Amino acid sequence: MNIPQELKYTKDHEWVKIEGDTATVGVTDFAQGELGDIVYVEVETLDENLEKEEVFGTVEAVKTVSDLFMPISGEIIEFNDSLEDEPEKVNNDPYGEGWMIKIKMADSSEVDELLTADQYKEVIGS
Repeated sequence: MNIPQELKYTKDHEWVKIEGDTATVGVTDFAQGELGDIVYVEVETLDENLEKEEVFGTVEAVKTVSDLFMPISGEIIEFNDSLEDEPEKVNNDPYGEGWMIKIKMADSSEVDELLTADQYKEVIGS
């Protein structure tokens, strides 16, 4: 299982890549594996300001629909709209082409509350 050391993680299985005041967010390799074949990604919160842990969208797999949670507070400034036609990118490349949103962070100190790769490994028991 792939858990890149340079990323941050949530207990809800989102990963976060911090670049300046922007955070790129997707679901982890573990999460996409648990979900199975992803058939649809919906994000209707573009240009909205959301608080940490609010739902920013949903991911639909063959057998289930799961909410996606904000790892940090801020404005959703971009959605990976290639996922509308190719949601399987989340399965094939969760940390690359399968990214979901970009957030302009409201409070960068919230990054300190995210999990490290080692802490996330403990959460998933690997």
